[in-house]
Amino acid sequence: MGQEAEELDQIETVTLNHYNQNAEAFWNGTKDHDVIQNYEAFLAPFPKDKKLDILDLGCGPGRDVKYFQSLGHRPVGLDGSEVFCEMARSYTGCQILHQKFLSLKLPAHAFDGIFANASLFHVPSQELPRVLNHLNAALRPGGVLFLSNPRGNGEGWSGQRYGHYMQVDSSKKFIEAAGFKVIDYYYRPLGKPSHEQPWLAVVAIKPP
Repeated sequence: MGQEAEELDQIETVTLNHYNQNAEAFWNGTKDHDVIQNYEAFLAPFPKDKKLDILDLGCGPGRDVKYFQSLGHRPVGLDGSEVFCEMARSYTGCQILHQKFLSLKLPAHAFDGIFANASLFHVPSQELPRVLNHLNAALRPGGVLFLSNPRGNGEGWSGQRYGHYMQVDSSKKFIEAAGFKVIDYYYRPLGKPSHEQPWLAVVAIKPP
């Protein structure tokens, strides 16, 4: 049985409240994370000298927006947490959209790439196809979607945060059903045995 609108609203509200209330601690805990492998995997399919319109979906306080900006790209951040949006605007000076994942309003064909680092796993499984379809529509033909999520089986609450955890086969099914072609995936952190690699990263392309 599917989740009703009221329950979906609660999932989003409680999860975002957690981030709003712990924004400073989250920033201090993540600002120095080494995610260069993710940046490189996301940017690899593009021509080296192309300046890109990038949407950082679930941008948090703006770490990745700042990185893409430093390379000369045109990043736009998006987050459901109002506090994160304010922090990201202050930190980067870039456009930061305050939007919730379950009610995205993105222009069609507006982005070359969408970078969703540790964010889409908060979307309940029944809503994920709709969200991925919306992201597909927001990408230009040939555009790249990058996702990195904690891997696992099942979904539900972990403290005050809701998560939907998948292995690679389930992830690929959702992504391909939304019209993308998966071109690469890997587990993180690099160089660890598989039981010490809790993160799954997937790179997919919207066919030209």
